[in-house]
Amino acid sequence: MFKDNNISENLISFLSKEIGLKPSSIELGIKLSLKNNTPLPVLLWTYGMLNFEELDKIYSFLFQNME
Repeated sequence: MFKDNNISENLISFLSKEIGLKPSSIELGIKLSLKNNTPLPVLLWTYGMLNFEELDKIYSFLFQNME
């Protein structure tokens, strides 16, 4: 679906399945994140696509899945 070295398919799947973001919102977030050199979760929160609890949930997911 989305090809970028900094954004994992696991994160995209989590955003879609667990958070409920639409693919178009995720794609827009990725484009803006790359353009603004901003972490995707922070960008989504800044633009109002996530609330604080969802942002926390994403960072918990990321920390649990660090390799």
